[in-house]
Amino acid sequence: MDWVIIGLAVTTFISTFIGGTLAIKFKKALPYFFAFASGTLIAVTFFDILPESLEISESINLPIRYIMITVVAAFLFYSLLEKFFLIHHHEGDESHGHIMGPIGAGSLVIHSFLDGVAIGAAYRVDPAIGLVVALAVIFHDFTDGINTVTLMLKNKQHVKNARIFLFMDALAPIIGIAITSFIGVSPLILSLILAAFAGEFIYIGAVNLLPETYKNPNWKTVCTTVVGVVLILILTSII
Repeated sequence: MDWVIIGLAVTTFISTFIGGTLAIKFKKALPYFFAFASGTLIAVTFFDILPESLEISESINLPIRYIMITVVAAFLFYSLLEKFFLIHHHEGDESHGHIMGPIGAGSLVIHSFLDGVAIGAAYRVDPAIGLVVALAVIFHDFTDGINTVTLMLKNKQHVKNARIFLFMDALAPIIGIAITSFIGVSPLILSLILAAFAGEFIYIGAVNLLPETYKNPNWKTVCTTVVGVVLILILTSII
């Protein structure tokens, strides 16, 4: 494992931890965090993640249809997963509402581990691809930290417990990167992983985060979303 992948792993930890800490300290600024994150996630999906997946699939003669099916399947999976948690949250009693905090935050921890797996797998195949995936994950992990804390606090969990889950969420990508860095991943698996993350990022950015900005409809949130898109466009053009 070289210094670059170690640096990426540490950055994912810092990104998640900063996001969660800011969510605790600056709750009034959350709409702008969501707006920025939605723009970056949607942009990185269409500017780099999906094109890279298609490029790899073409190199191994994997039909593009399989990539698109994976994208849609991932999108639907996260949609159904969130609806499952929402239904059980609203239909449950008060004590069930408390439980949903750790359940939701725990799912984010698992998701962050898979983020790390994606970075490690991509980096083994091509460091440039690994860097692009890492940039997407780093921005995403920032919102993961916010979401982890928000889920805990909304379900009346103590701030101390929120910080514990935040630490777990921040550590998870490092573990995923460390494990995958020593295990080879075929181009076929990598192309499908990238496609799955494309579907996930589209859902999180367009369905989960962007609607949050509608609760505070003003030009500042719109500009923040655009800044996120432009930033990713610049970064992906440089890399």
